[in-house]
Amino acid sequence: MTQGSDGEHVFDWLDDEAGKRAEAGLVRRLRPRSAAERAAGVLDLASNDYLGLATDKRVAGAAAAAALRWGAGSTGSRLVTGTTELHAELERELARFCGAEAALVFSSGFMANLGAVTALTGRDSAIVTDRYIHASLIEGCRLSRADIAVVAHNDPEAVAHALRTRRHRRALVVTDAVFSVDGDLAPLSELAAACREHGAALLADDAHGLGVLGDGGRGAVHAAGLAGAPDVVTTITLSKSLGSQGGAVLGPKRVIRHLVETARSFIFDTGLAPGSAAAALAALGVLRDEPGRPQQVLEVASRLSQRLADAGLRVSTPDAAVVSVRAPSPDDAVAWAARCAEQGVRVGCFRPPSVPDGISRLRLTARATLTEADIDRAVDVIVTTAPRR
Repeated sequence: MTQGSDGEHVFDWLDDEAGKRAEAGLVRRLRPRSAAERAAGVLDLASNDYLGLATDKRVAGAAAAAALRWGAGSTGSRLVTGTTELHAELERELARFCGAEAALVFSSGFMANLGAVTALTGRDSAIVTDRYIHASLIEGCRLSRADIAVVAHNDPEAVAHALRTRRHRRALVVTDAVFSVDGDLAPLSELAAACREHGAALLADDAHGLGVLGDGGRGAVHAAGLAGAPDVVTTITLSKSLGSQGGAVLGPKRVIRHLVETARSFIFDTGLAPGSAAAALAALGVLRDEPGRPQQVLEVASRLSQRLADAGLRVSTPDAAVVSVRAPSPDDAVAWAARCAEQGVRVGCFRPPSVPDGISRLRLTARATLTEADIDRAVDVIVTTAPRR
């Protein structure tokens, strides 16, 4: 039994942990954005607003109108008071647009992934995951209590082997459709084939594919010909290409019914705010009316990648909107991003544990509304501020 105290030193261990993170160059800080940034000409290459819709007046106006009509919040969980007519309409339109039988809206993409993974697995099932999946999928796997096999990145044969040697009859393969760090595309068709050969289901997180890939931006799963498949479940976010907030699961009707009745991150979470649902609906309408926006994103990403590579930087080849530029160390990445910000270009800075391979990067995101002059400016700033090593 330990000796009692006044409680003053209970959290002293936190100071030790903070010191270790500082020594490793992994300190993280909140950096509030100013509403005046846009007017000041700050160039945003850090957000996930791929289609430039977060500030579109049609989208923001829909959010404001919905807040005035329905209130600022949804007032309860989806099964109590948190489902409005807007939520039901958004689910119908998402399913229709993406080619799925049904959809279920969550308060965030993180919650959608937690709900889908945990509700579709359990102690009597196996999960096979790519080693680079998003943190929300990792947390879902941890909470699932399933038998988990983590396999090499984008390796369908490794997935097939894990499925072939599994101990449980039920199995779920979990992957990002587009990986968030380097923006590379998963081999979805090959993964689906492995799943079908071995009697497993496939869950693909298409957060970075929706609005960028596929016919009219319908996503990577749609582009792979898997939309509406009876053994495929797709998760998406409303906070990237649709410029809003929230997440959703798309799939067979019986999967969605199961999630409504069993997914704890759906049942016990307050529903998405009506304003966010309305904003996502409006953004979906813009995407339908302006189907050229996804191609513009891809063109901007390709130009950014090529020009930075031509300047001698180590740059990823983008399959979607994300372009990563390697940095020598975590500290170099932080300092590089800060120098870019000082010159009016905001870039992302990814360090461990956000990067599963341990390599720090600047993470750039293409946007449909970026001009050639914007690209010129971004490339110039990133190249001239690069670490000299």
